Formats: sequence, structure tokens, C-alpha cells
Amino acid sequence: MSTSIMSYPSHGIAVLSLGLPLIGGHLGQVAIGVTDTVMLGWYGVDELAAQTVAGSFFLVLFLAGAGFAWAVMPMVASYDAEGDEVSLRRATRMGLWLSVGFAITVMPLMYWSEEILLFAGQSDQVSRDGSVYLAIAGWGIFPALILMTFKSYLAALERTQIVFWITSLGVLINCFANYLFIFGNFGMPEMGISGAAIASVVTNAMMLIGAVAYALYTLPNHGILNRLWRPDYEMLLRVFRLGWPIGLTTLSEVGLFAMTALMMGWLGTVPLAAHGIAMQLTSITFMVHLGLGNVATIRVGNAIGRNDIFHLVRGAKTLIFMSFLIAIVTVVLFVALPELLIGIFMNNGEPARAQIIIIGVNLLMMAALFQLMDGAQVVALGLLRGMQDTKMPMIIAAVSYWIIGIPCAYILGFVLGWEGVGVWLGLVVGLAFAGAALMIRFWLIAVPNLRIV
Repeated sequence: MSTSIMSYPSHGIAVLSLGLPLIGGHLGQVAIGVTDTVMLGWYGVDELAAQTVAGSFFLVLFLAGAGFAWAVMPMVASYDAEGDEVSLRRATRMGLWLSVGFAITVMPLMYWSEEILLFAGQSDQVSRDGSVYLAIAGWGIFPALILMTFKSYLAALERTQIVFWITSLGVLINCFANYLFIFGNFGMPEMGISGAAIASVVTNAMMLIGAVAYALYTLPNHGILNRLWRPDYEMLLRVFRLGWPIGLTTLSEVGLFAMTALMMGWLGTVPLAAHGIAMQLTSITFMVHLGLGNVATIRVGNAIGRNDIFHLVRGAKTLIFMSFLIAIVTVVLFVALPELLIGIFMNNGEPARAQIIIIGVNLLMMAALFQLMDGAQVVALGLLRGMQDTKMPMIIAAVSYWIIGIPCAYILGFVLGWEGVGVWLGLVVGLAFAGAALMIRFWLIAVPNLRIV
């Protein structure tokens, strides 16, 4: 048990100390996607539309597999608090095994993506260009998932600054690589959307090298890669049991956004391009909340390892309040500066610029509505994962996003004829239900059960 009582301001300082590098790392990851969106937007609207759909396809697969990497975070945090380096090492290694195994399993889908996109209702051009992108970018799922596992391992040990610096370096690498391969600078051939895909693979590979080098140099006592080839079936099963619900939970949420991208594609290339830009902006704010959710997982995992329920509850209240403040700031920005924010992503000479801005502004108004609940659901998920409570949140997410959110998006967007605004309003409904249900689970079920124990 903790021997001293931390005040709420002390909790806030601790959250910021741990969370700011994580938030910065997540924002850096989004910046890589933003760079692709901006540079392809400069290159052409058709390429931007194709990358929007293809990127959503890749993201769905990546985040489904990232559940095993995220499972490593609460396990390592608890083992570290207990001083159990052996279990810490075993959990990380099996997280790597499962991440690679998942990447091998889904890689064929990248090659069949044209047929999949056509089946999903995308145009011939978008499907063809999207498949070209995925056939190359798909190889990046291997370094991306392995990197995510190492990031979770390092973050759980509260080494969050290196996560930030590695991702920041990745932004610079991606920017330069896009400049080379998309537009054909410094003697490179102009490759357009294929160039963006190559840049993505190169970026993930370089970030992985940095993370592995740091872990091996600064934490040699953990011996993470020693005898990596040896199976550890007992720990593999434990990581799998914790990770697959996390992956499916994330898949449910990301699938909601991917499905809305497909729906926007039914409306045409211009609405799809506007959706891609608006989604990049909302992704920035989401990553701030995701960083706080990661902090929640780490601190709750540590508190449970110390059997310190009092500070767990106080820390949870602090995190939720901070997420609320960030959501309010975001709402103000989206409402006050929508045209400026949308216009950043396009060339001034783009013929469809005015139309995209009009649609994008309306979408940002909808995005402002769900900021509070979006922050609530991601922080609540982080708190519950720290308790290693993953199966019921998975069910809540599936119901919220697929049984409530997607049908609402379709009805409002197409049946009632509200088009893009209606599709995004469906997002609002799904996220609101998830946020409320997850908070109820944490405060009324999970926390009281901990008090009993």
C-alpha cells in the first residue's frame, strides 16, 4: 500500500509527466497520417480519396492486431510494480509472437483489396488506386505491430519520452520520404500514391529499429530478445486472452469510422475527400484522449500491483476531468475555425476546394458534438484495461458501434437524406452510447468489486 496520500494536483502533475510524451507520441503518429493526407491532397483529389479508403482498410487490420501489443501494457505495468522481471519479459515476448502471427494472417487481404473495396461499393478508380497503395503499404504492418509492442513495453515502464522522440523522428522521415517518392524529387521517379505507400513502410521500419535499439541498450537486464524463438505457451495464452478482446474492441470503433468512410465514398469523391480531411483533424484530438487512456492503463495497472485502490480512484477522477477540459477546448476550435482548419489540407488551386470546404465545415460541426463522449469512452477503456477487464468492454463497444452507430449513420445519411452530416451524426450516437456505458461499468461495477477484494 502507498504510505502517502497524493492530492488531486499531484495526480495531475503525475499524469502530465507520464502522459505528455505519450500524447506527443500519438500526435506524432497522427502527424504521419496527416502528412500523407496533405501531400496526396496537393498531388490530386483522386489519390487522396483512394488513400482515405485504403488507409482506413489498413488501420482496421492494424488496430485489430494491436490488441496483443496493448495487452502487454497493463501486464508489464503490474509485473513491474510487483518486481517480477521474469513475467515482464515473458509477457513482452509473447506479445511480439502474437503481433507477428497476426500480421502474417492478414497480409493476404492486402493483395485482394481491390475486390474487397469493389464489393464495399467503391468506384473502380478508388478501388484500383487503393489496392496499389495497400499492396505496398501492407508490408508495413509487420514493423508497425512489432513497434507497437515495444512502445507498450516501454510506456508501461514509464519510459514514455523515448516513445515520443522515436515517433517524432518518424514524422520527419515520413515527410522527407513522401517528398521523394510521391512527387519524384532528388532524382527519384514520381510515384504518386505508390510513393506514399513506400514512405509509410520505410517510416515504420526506421522507427522500429530505433525502439529496439533503445530497449536493448538501456534495459539489457530484461533480455527481451534472448531466446525469442522459444515458445512460452502458458504466457502466450494469457496475453492472447487479454489481447483479443482489446483488438476486437478497437476493431469495433475503428470499423465504425471505416464504415463511415465507405458510406462517404457512396456519396462521391468530393464528400469522401472532405471526410478524409475532417477525420484527420478529429484524429488529432482523439490521440490526446488516447494518450490519457494509456496513462490510465499504466497507473491503474501499477495501483493494482501495489493493491492501492484509493489512489486508483483518485487518479481516475483526475484523468476524466483532464479529458473533459481537452474536449471543451476542441469543441471551441472546431466551431470557431472550421474553414481555416479544413483549408490547410488542400492546394489553393484545387478546383473542388470550395466544395470540399463547405462539406468539411459541416462535418466538423458534427465532430464537435461527440468530443465529450469520445474522450469519455477512450479514458474509460484505458481504466478498465488497467484492471485487465477487456471482455465486457468489447461487448459494449460492439453493441455501441455496430448495432447502434452504423445503423444510425445509414438511416440519417441515406434514408433521411442528410448525406454526410447524417453519417457523422450516426457516429455521435454510437460514441455517446459507448462513453456512457463504459463509465457506468467502471464506476458502478469494476471499482466496487475492487473495494470488496
